[in-house]
Amino acid sequence: MALIDKHVVLEKNATLLLIFSFLVVTIGGIVEIAPLFYLDNTIEKVEGVRPYTPLELTGRDVYIREGCYVCHSQMIRPMRDEVERYGHFSLAAESMYDHPFQWGSKRTGPDLARVGGRYSDAWHVDHLVNPQAVVPESVMPKYGFLLNREIDAKYIEDRLSTDALVGVPYTSEMIAAAKEDFFAQLDPDADTDGLLERYGDKVTIRNFDGQTAVTEMDALVAYLQVLGTMVDFSTFSDEEARASR
Repeated sequence: MALIDKHVVLEKNATLLLIFSFLVVTIGGIVEIAPLFYLDNTIEKVEGVRPYTPLELTGRDVYIREGCYVCHSQMIRPMRDEVERYGHFSLAAESMYDHPFQWGSKRTGPDLARVGGRYSDAWHVDHLVNPQAVVPESVMPKYGFLLNREIDAKYIEDRLSTDALVGVPYTSEMIAAAKEDFFAQLDPDADTDGLLERYGDKVTIRNFDGQTAVTEMDALVAYLQVLGTMVDFSTFSDEEARASR
């Protein structure tokens, strides 16, 4: 009873309540944050995870610019209903090169963490041009204008350099070849040896929107098609996965 009576003093004195609230938050913050400075790495690397190619990174910028993250999350939680619907729960390593990450907490539309490879390029283009023609109950707006927005990749080297400044392991060679790699990913007949050497042999190389011109639709579909495809979960144990979250 005496303890409760003392607590009343804090409830009646706004200044004291503010001071003690600040102390509690400060102590809690130190307890949670301080140990991180003594860890070599807070995210365990997972085989297969790589930086985005110049084309995929451009598509990611289009995704963010158009506000796709407002209705779509990119984080599958380790709950049965989510895993059965979307696939393997998300790993921290899968977002280690995302600035900012696209986890999200609102799902007007489905989670996109594992959307890569689930649908054809044509499906994605049709869905973006007229969502209701593919999914009648969809409330998603139309993005057909992306087919008419051509990209010259003029600043793609600067874009990679910016991410390199915040820790994404883009090498000087990757940055120098960014424009070449950007267009090479869209042309199966191009010399793609350099692209595959820099980003791995699992990079998808094709004309994504079926047009001659290089458009924002190409970039966005390339980005969507890579989501969730970097890690081979058929050879990845749950124990390793949980340790890397």
